[in-house]
Amino acid sequence: MARVKLEQVRKVYENGQVGVAAASFEAQSGELLVLVGPSGCGKTTTLRMIAGLEAITSGTLTIGDRVVNDIAPKDRDIAMVFQSYALYPHMTVAENLAFGLKLRGESRATIAQRVREAADILGLHDMLDRRPRAMSGGQRQRVALGRAIVRQPQVFLLDEPLSNLDAKLRLGMRVEIARLHRRIGATMIYVTHDQIEAMTLGQRIVVFNAGEIQQIDTPMNLYTKPQNLFVAGFLGSPAMNFFRGTLSRDVGLHLDCGDMKLSLGEHADNALAAHVGRVVVVGIRPENLLPTDAAATSTHSLCAQLEVVEPVGNEVFLNLRCGGNEIVVRTPPRALPQCGSTVVLNYAPATLHFFDAQTQQRIGT
Repeated sequence: MARVKLEQVRKVYENGQVGVAAASFEAQSGELLVLVGPSGCGKTTTLRMIAGLEAITSGTLTIGDRVVNDIAPKDRDIAMVFQSYALYPHMTVAENLAFGLKLRGESRATIAQRVREAADILGLHDMLDRRPRAMSGGQRQRVALGRAIVRQPQVFLLDEPLSNLDAKLRLGMRVEIARLHRRIGATMIYVTHDQIEAMTLGQRIVVFNAGEIQQIDTPMNLYTKPQNLFVAGFLGSPAMNFFRGTLSRDVGLHLDCGDMKLSLGEHADNALAAHVGRVVVVGIRPENLLPTDAAATSTHSLCAQLEVVEPVGNEVFLNLRCGGNEIVVRTPPRALPQCGSTVVLNYAPATLHFFDAQTQQRIGT
């Protein structure tokens, strides 16, 4: 397996539109790296440049020890799995798996061995004589993965391979891909717009927005220490709650939002203290707002009006309005007040995230 390294890789289209602006990151040998972001953010364009399906405007792309900017896709030793299964409908599973190897002139013995190995890895032994029309979506996607596996490439590129599956199949295939990566130890670069897929699959995640990389880190570091407002709001379901106001120091720090004040406690962080008198954004994850009895109100609490209750089985989402802010709370199943009533929410100052309202960058560590 090989590493993939991008150095200031840029894609500019003929009309002047910047698809990817100076992307720099490295997928280590054997790593499963996920590129995530909303539609049109540049993640698929980046993957297509790695595959050689899009020309690179500037920058350097290295696979293994070779700079591959001007090397044809077929000579890059990569295999790609697309959003559509792209299977040959008139061929059996075995024939679909073997087709690419036949084009490359591999021997019958080699083809048979690799098809057998891929079928073993993906549990396709009982389906080798079937045609795609007789298979479910998940089974077809496993064949598409198998067609990449038999190639034994240096790098696997996966472009939203689960987008056409229903929710249950997506969950099952996520597990399949994670198992596959652990078993074959391949270098994989996986593109998705689904942040749940990104968090559960990626050893590291590259977050894109508007053609630019926002942050590169492990899933939990992205969740606990987002470097800007976009990453904070994009990763996490439900999304982080935000309060915008002026940072003031009275008895301890607080955020003056006009129609409410949010107590922030005492913070030793000099970076935050330097923002007193300036507009900042405070973020709170839904699970860090704790519904409590009115008698248990602390200095670190806020009152909100309950508008909608969403029970989803093992947890409940509360949609509330606090002043001019719509907020969401995640809580275990419990006896809840009626919609329209006032709910007291406690929070710990240590769980708050602070961002500069102008630069949108994280304040402090």
